Amino acid sequence: MSRPGFLLSAWPWRAAAYLLTGAVTGVATLVGIVTVAAVCGALAIVLVGLPLLVMVALSGIPVAWVERRRLRLIDHNPVSGRHQVPTAPGLWAWLTTRLREQGTWRELGYTLLFAGLLWPVDALAITVALFFPLSMVATPLLMATVGDGHEAKVLKQWTVTTWPTALGVAVLGLLLMGLGAYVLCATAGARAGLARLLIASREGELGAKVVELARSRARLVNVFEAERRRIERDLHDGAQQRLVALTMALGLARLDAPPGPLADQLTRAHEEAGKALAELRELIQGIYPKVLTDYGLQAAVADAADRCVVPVDVDLKLPGRPTEAVESAAYFVVCEALANVAKHSGADHAQVSGGHRDGRLFLEVRDDGCGGADPSAGSGLTGLADRVSVLDGRLALTSPPGGPTLLRVEFPCELTEAADRSA
Repeated sequence: MSRPGFLLSAWPWRAAAYLLTGAVTGVATLVGIVTVAAVCGALAIVLVGLPLLVMVALSGIPVAWVERRRLRLIDHNPVSGRHQVPTAPGLWAWLTTRLREQGTWRELGYTLLFAGLLWPVDALAITVALFFPLSMVATPLLMATVGDGHEAKVLKQWTVTTWPTALGVAVLGLLLMGLGAYVLCATAGARAGLARLLIASREGELGAKVVELARSRARLVNVFEAERRRIERDLHDGAQQRLVALTMALGLARLDAPPGPLADQLTRAHEEAGKALAELRELIQGIYPKVLTDYGLQAAVADAADRCVVPVDVDLKLPGRPTEAVESAAYFVVCEALANVAKHSGADHAQVSGGHRDGRLFLEVRDDGCGGADPSAGSGLTGLADRVSVLDGRLALTSPPGGPTLLRVEFPCELTEAADRSA
């Protein structure tokens, strides 16, 4: 409503249509409730009031169905009206299910409120904010047709006898229509909010939000992994190649330089360039190892085990490759676990094992160290748990004082054919 082009947009007319159909639907609902109550009141003499209770209680379901579709006029977000599925087939199971769920009674409450109070509000708003200004705008037309150019009634109250006055009333009606557009939209927005509050399925909306959060989380993970791989490629193909070329140039210059201070400086520069190249390679390896992209999780875990200062046995058998997000998360979990083994456990030996079974990738990292691993002590275990949970995985840690320590992670995933992903 605060946008400059609001009055020229379709929203005022959509709000008017919503309120107008609300008034018509409300009248129909009121007539229907009175009719059902009268018919069921007569039947209640024979059936002890059961038809009255059931039919009145269920009368909110069709009204709520209509209201959820009317809301599309001014609310782009769909309103969930999901009811519980009956536990057994048949009319009796359906009736008992509907009478026991809260949604049925919320819809009944909205129906009674709609029939008794809300539709008159809709009718009043549409009359004051739209019909009255429209009748004022039509004053010159009424004066020319009904009054034969001599007079016209404004809102059935005031008589206009001159054309300048009729045109002035029409201009005033246009101004009031602009103001009424805001009144219509504000009223329709309040009505729609109340309707959504009463007839929307809490479970359905919560489920939709959970699904959307899961999807957005998966998208963020994919974007993060793609960005990680892009950084790795840029460093590998750009900065690393320049450092290699610089190291070679310094090495050739050192060979050509005569003995003396210049040769000593070239030697030191060559050594520093070599150290910078080694540090860059370690950084690239930590960001996203190329062996993981080219050869998969088994080769990457074996490479990480070879680089660990503690002897590590690897027993990982995978008939295929998981998705890139799962593969990356599993690799970095193993790397972090091996780093913790080297820094904190004091172990003499470690083992990494795993496989794929029943649609889940599982990995285990064992060590014979001192145990007593504490996630709150800054060992990186909290970060591991967060990384695993993002992919709906599970992490379990067993580390009694004195050891041994066992870290187990599981990821739900399916394996694809092993293939080179370096392209």
